[in-house]
Amino acid sequence: MPPEIQTLFITAITIALLHTLTGPDHYLPFIVLSKSGNWSLGKTIGWTLVCGLGHIASSVLLGLGGAALGWSVSRISGLEALRGGLAAWALLGFGVLYLLWALYRQYRNRPHKHFDAAQDGNLYVYEHQHDGASMPQQRFKVTPWVIFLIFVLGPCEPMIPLLFFPAAKNTWWVLPLLIAVYTICTLVTMLGMVLLGYYGLGFSRLKRLERYAHVLGAATIILCAVGMLWLGW
Repeated sequence: MPPEIQTLFITAITIALLHTLTGPDHYLPFIVLSKSGNWSLGKTIGWTLVCGLGHIASSVLLGLGGAALGWSVSRISGLEALRGGLAAWALLGFGVLYLLWALYRQYRNRPHKHFDAAQDGNLYVYEHQHDGASMPQQRFKVTPWVIFLIFVLGPCEPMIPLLFFPAAKNTWWVLPLLIAVYTICTLVTMLGMVLLGYYGLGFSRLKRLERYAHVLGAATIILCAVGMLWLGW
């Protein structure tokens, strides 16, 4: 397996782990609903997997859009010798733009969804800012199907350049493997966190990393591209 493909797989695993661990919405809603609804372990695992697969499906669809773009680039006459380097540069460019967007979003403290377990035993979702200055104007009761909808509508953006790269190099066999690795890592991490919470472990420290999730994802993409371009990965 070429070194750059190995780097791509390591990047996919890293992004899946970071994206899940730094996003409490990937596991806390299932823990709260499980406890408030007296769910069985089987039901808790089942809803976690269903919502996780919905989240991954939307991420993969975005990524396949990137793969289609990479395929188009690979068919341009005269780029055969350049397409590997071009794909790596495109990966770097996406990472830099994604990082700038993430830093801007963090600086502006834009509202984002937040889950809250209320005293009535229900789980609610509302818009939230990290400075704590803004109070939610509206909040909505969360059910398992609401979580599923939120997961489907909230894909993982870094999947786009990860699938662009092998398509641009015409290494199509990498795409299903990359999707499978990302899927397994995401689901295993989600299930692990949900099970830890199900048996009583808290995640207060990890919740503090939520605001840096996009920055960490962008940094991982940039590191991958830098390794491919200049470090011989």
